[in-house]
Amino acid sequence: MPRVKGGTTKRHRHKKVLELTKGHLGTKHRLYRRAHESMMHSLAYSYAHRKDRKGDMRRLWITRINAATRLNGLSYSRFVQGLSKAGIELDRKILAELAVNDPAAFAQLVATAKENIPEAHDK
Repeated sequence: MPRVKGGTTKRHRHKKVLELTKGHLGTKHRLYRRAHESMMHSLAYSYAHRKDRKGDMRRLWITRINAATRLNGLSYSRFVQGLSKAGIELDRKILAELAVNDPAAFAQLVATAKENIPEAHDK
């Protein structure tokens, strides 16, 4: 069986990797072997960080909702409790959007939540 060399296939594969690592520092974008390592790490990071971004956004929404509810005299946890008792099923993304862009509507939601919070027991 005749020997087959990489030829154009190898060059295309190497060019693809070197193109993906454009912008990496030093040999990490010049030499194929180092570039391949760099590419594999960067792809792993991008996959993991796409998952992490979901949690980051949730934390941001909760922070925004908490800030807006405290301006209206309520804590975040009591606000969420009041909404669930009232049967209002809005997710945190929508609540945060309302808190930032429509404070009047958000204030109405806080008022509704306050009405539906069970009274604290005296100690």
